[in-house]
Amino acid sequence: MTAPDEPLPVRKGFDEDMAGKRAECDGGGPVEGTRYAGRQEFAGRLTGEYVDHGDPPWRWYLMADLTEKPENYDWDAVWCESGNIYLADE
Repeated sequence: MTAPDEPLPVRKGFDEDMAGKRAECDGGGPVEGTRYAGRQEFAGRLTGEYVDHGDPPWRWYLMADLTEKPENYDWDAVWCESGNIYLADE
């Protein structure tokens, strides 16, 4: 177990089975001017890249080629928590 003052272990990897799949994911993002977060929805294509944070690991996949994203989201990709990913191809 990682002590509270130690950085979380991070492991990068690539999952060939997820690469190129169309998917949707949702998550939370800050609501400007508040201390709250709201739901955000994304759709795009998974790259296959992932990072595992912590012990036990918490997996996040990179989604790019976004076809749906929040209005004020300025980036071309997003990290999605594995439990919030819904594959569109299956």
